[in-house]
Order: sequence, then C-alpha cells, then structure tokens
Amino acid sequence: MELIGFEKVRDGKYLKNYELTYLNKSGREKKFEIVSHRDMTDPSQIGTRSSGVSIAAVCGDKMLLLREFRMGVNRFVYNLCAGMIQPGETVEECVARELYEETGLQVKQITAVLPPAYAAVAMSDAMNQLVFAEVEGVISEDHTSENELIEAAFYSKDEVKHLVATEPFSARAQAVAYYFACM
Repeated sequence: MELIGFEKVRDGKYLKNYELTYLNKSGREKKFEIVSHRDMTDPSQIGTRSSGVSIAAVCGDKMLLLREFRMGVNRFVYNLCAGMIQPGETVEECVARELYEETGLQVKQITAVLPPAYAAVAMSDAMNQLVFAEVEGVISEDHTSENELIEAAFYSKDEVKHLVATEPFSARAQAVAYYFACM
C-alpha cells in the first residue's frame, strides 16, 4: 500500500474532508475518503495529533455515564464524558473542564492517562486519550451547552451490566462499561 495523492475536498466548520489516492497491494489506484478535525497541508500530518479526551469516571463504586442525544445517529446513546482539547490546554485541564461543563462534577484524582488511540480508523484520523479518574461533587446539567442534550448519572455495576445488554452505546463507552461491570 502506497499513498500517492492527498487532496482536501471539503472544508467544513468542524470537519475537513480529504481524498487519499493509494496504490493497493495489486498496484491498482484506489480512492479513499477520510475526515479530520485538523486542517492538514501534507499527508505526513495524518493521524499524528490527539484532539480530545474520553473520561472513564467513577465515584466510589459507581461509574459515571452520560445518556446523550447524538445527531450523527439521531438517537440517545450512552457515552463517556468527553470533549475536544482546546489550543494550549493540557489533557488534565481538558478533563477538568469537560467534566464540569457536562456534569458539574470535579476531578478528585486522575488515576491513568492512556496514550492517544484512534477513534474511528475506518473513516477518520481522529485520536483521543482515555483518562481514568475519580470524581466528586453533585451532578448538575446547568453547565451544558444549549446544543447538547446530556443526562449524567452514576450507575452501580449491576445497573451498568443491564445498560450494556439493553441500550445503545458508543463503542469506547461500551467496552469501558462492560469491563467496569464485570470486574
């Protein structure tokens, strides 16, 4: 596989669309489309920068999950608290800001920050970091944007196990929730 062409084909407000031209393993030309949060000028920039965080948060023996309406699938899904890293912001600052904006909670302790991982390798170069944290405070949705519909709550292992078996999830949240419920 060899990348032989790179062209931006659409410049949206939040997403940029690129068309990549490859030679496949048979030596035939193939077109492939990706989206990115980044404005790239060279193919060497593809998939090189983390753009956000996902927060696996617990308070005591309960896990924080968000039930949120996602326009991309036109339905409510269970998800982790997550968001984009702002220019000049550290991962830890982003975690504290996003957690407060989406839930009103505060970080008690960050227990692990995993290296950046690709969020949707079949269609995007988006990378984010999974952060594990203990949180505290009282949930309040007064801080959310008017463009977000988020219902935050803490769930026991049994409740999470039931949700994973019966409700739609984002892939990363489903995996984290499953392991939380089964450990």
